[in-house]
Formats: sequence, structure tokens, C-alpha cells
Amino acid sequence: MRRICFAAAFAAFACIMAAAPALAGNLKSFEGASWYGKYLAVTDPAEPLCTGNAGSVQQLSFGSNVDASHECGSQSETSIAVNPTTTGNPTTTNVIAGSNEIQRLPMRAMFSADGGATFTGVDLPLPPPRTQNGFDFGSDPGIAFDSAGNAFYSYIIVFFSTGGSINGTEMAVAHSTDHGAHWAATYFNPQTGNAQFNDKPMITVDTGSGPGHHHDRVYVAWDNATGNSSSDKNGNNVILSYSDDGGASFSAPVSVSGPFTGKTGGIGADPYVAANGTLHVAWQDSAHMVIADASSANGGASFGPPHVISIVGGFEFDPAAQASRGALVYPACGADQSSLYCSYMDDTLDGTKVFVAKSSDGIAWTSKAMPAGGDQFNQWLAVDPGNGSINVAYYDTHTKDNPSTVYTLARSTNAGASYTASPIANASTDESGGVGVDLGNQYGDYEGIAALGGIVRPVWTDRRQDIIDLGLREEVFTAALTP
Repeated sequence: MRRICFAAAFAAFACIMAAAPALAGNLKSFEGASWYGKYLAVTDPAEPLCTGNAGSVQQLSFGSNVDASHECGSQSETSIAVNPTTTGNPTTTNVIAGSNEIQRLPMRAMFSADGGATFTGVDLPLPPPRTQNGFDFGSDPGIAFDSAGNAFYSYIIVFFSTGGSINGTEMAVAHSTDHGAHWAATYFNPQTGNAQFNDKPMITVDTGSGPGHHHDRVYVAWDNATGNSSSDKNGNNVILSYSDDGGASFSAPVSVSGPFTGKTGGIGADPYVAANGTLHVAWQDSAHMVIADASSANGGASFGPPHVISIVGGFEFDPAAQASRGALVYPACGADQSSLYCSYMDDTLDGTKVFVAKSSDGIAWTSKAMPAGGDQFNQWLAVDPGNGSINVAYYDTHTKDNPSTVYTLARSTNAGASYTASPIANASTDESGGVGVDLGNQYGDYEGIAALGGIVRPVWTDRRQDIIDLGLREEVFTAALTP
């Protein structure tokens, strides 16, 4: 989920944070947010809602591409992680993917015990509504494993009154000890005041050991609205909580992005851990038009000042392939034994492009563009801890202003000195219009990728399974690549 902002490339930024009026009942202010499309779907009596139907629609493989969701309705915004305790045999590796559900209230998890060849879908827990006869739903998935093979799934809860007004949000982290078959959730940081909102969490686990590390500490970072982000004193503050008891409880949030002088605009936070155990969080600071990074040497108890990864030209851009929703600018990061890497998207004269920035200290960063293509957007990055490869997946239209995309992998095996790109999806997809296209979400804000043991596992959505009579729309796809 995200707020609605209007920006022009390399021009002055203006963003009116929509949470304030919406918490007073003006849901119209959220038009364009992916979760708002979900709200319209689940409250429209004419919309055919999907029930928990994993397996009722035949799962199909398309060569290396697997339809992991194989269920009725639209899905968007995906995440994926690989169980490190099961990587000895690729055919029995435990893989978990997650996504938003648009026609259903819960979040969705898809777990595999055969290396991603087949998946089973399960729903994530939801808390009771805050008010009698109200309802709530989940949004914005993030998935990670600890070193013992426990899985963690972060998301937000959005609460509604009987009449459909938002009456609060809170954070959720569900954990699974049986490879994703069953989940128990912890809810924390409830926000019910005027103009307060939790949004877009992402999760990571420090699986390292030795000095500087907080072994198996679970970190969740997100942005928290505390007022109108166009004002001088309030805005979106990136905050972080952690858990040392396997997700049973989380620490009181601390500020990552502040304190600032003047307005703030944090969104799209991504936590990641360096080889020496230093915790980093990167995010888009839309008020200052930069991708920023701050670090903590004490396990998230406090953070140093932010450093600029790159200047960017806008909060979001509107490539033809995602012009209705807009493609959000955000970082996705990782680390090898000596360097930090953060991917992001920016606008250029040749269309929207994906870049990867590299740093040895988190202070000075240099950026490299991914191989030439068309409009590129919705990137995610994963570094394989075994071979050090840097893997970046994104949608690529191959020519500028083309509405059709192919999900693509750019890969570096020389510490980011160069990247080679090749298609992941073996079919193109078009979310720009047509019968059944979910223009409120299109591809959503992000997709995911994991890399472990020499196998790269991207996850994305496309419409090749657009079979109206079965209710299939935007489906979750994944693949196991050994490039």
C-alpha cells in the first residue's frame, strides 16, 4: 500500500499524504493505492469474490516458469525466500512465496517442498476487527528465514468500520516452524490516531554469527505516517522493530530516518545486514528526492545519520506498461563479504531504468545502469551468500513506451563490475488494459527474488493464465534458475 503522490521527473515534488482525510472516512483519497483496489473489490457486491481455493484450479508449469498461485482472482506485490536448512538437495528445497490478494481479505503464502516445482497456498492470520461488524485485511508482503529454517512473513493490517471508513492500522509478522504450512501471527504498533498509518514493511534476519552480529534477530522496517508530509514538521518516518524470540514479540520502534529539520517523506524501506553484522536500512526520501541509507552498529537500537545512495527524479514514474498505477521508486538491497548493493529505478531520456549502487562503507556510493532495454521497473535484488553473485530482477518492455513486459534477470559475477541480462519469463504480459486487467494494481509496487546455493528464484505476476471462466487474472509466477 502507498499514498497518492504526484511528481514530475526532475521537477519539484508535491505529495499530499492521504491518510489524514481517509482516517476521517474519505476513502476516495486513496484512489490509485494497490490496497484501495482491494478495498473496492471486497466491498463491491457485484465483484465475484474468491474463497480459499488452493488446488481447485489446476497448477500448470510453462517450461521453467511455474504458476505458484494457481487460484481465482488477482494477486500483486510478491516476495520469496528459501529455507537455508533444505538447500542440500534442489529437488527437496523449501521455498515460500507471498503476495497480496485483491479479491480476498487475507494475505497469501505459497509453500513448496520440492524446490519450487509445485506450491500449496495457505492464508495468513488476521486479527479481529476493531469495531463490531467491521472488517480488516492484509497488504504488503515480505518473507525471510532464520538460520534454523523458521519462516517470517511481514505485512500490514488495515482496519475498517462497518461503514467502510479506515479506523486504524497495525503491523503483523507471522511465523512458521513447519516450512510454511501453518502460521501464527504477532501484531504490534497499532496506529488509530488522526493521520497515523503504518505502511510498506519489509523484513530480514541476521543469519550471521560472530562479533558484530545479533544471530537470528528478526528486523522489520516500515514507514509510519505522523501527519501531512507536505507540512514542515510532520511526515513519513522510517522506523524499525526487532525480535529476539522467534517473532513472538517485537521491540518498541526506533526512528531510522530522523530526526529531520523540515518535512520528511520516507517510503519503501528495506533492511539488510552487512557481512560484519552492521544493520542497514535503505529507503526513498521523497521530500529530499534521494534514495537514502542509514546504519546501526548496535542491532537496531539506534541509527546514524542517513547517507545518499543516489538522487532520483521523482516519487514514482508512469511507463506505458504501468501508467495507470505508476511505478514506485524504492531501493532493494543486499551485501557480499566486502560491499553493499542497492538497486533502484529512475527516469532517463530513454525511459525508466534500473540501477545498482555499490558501496564499501555505506557512505560513498557509485551506480551502474542495468543492460539496455526499454522501460524497466519493479526491481528487486538478491546477493547469493555462497558464490557472491548479484542478481536483479525487473520488468523490461524492451523498447520505450511499449505496454508489454518480460520479467528479466540482470546478473553480475564480478562484484558488480558488469551485468548480463536475460529473460526470466518465457512469455510476455500486458497489464495496460483489456478485459479483466486490474488497473488499480497492474503489477503492484514490487516483486521479489531470492538467491541461495547457486540457484536464483525470482517471483512476479503476469496474465498469461488469463482464463476468465476460471477466474484467473494476475497470477504469481516463479522459476528456479541456475544461470
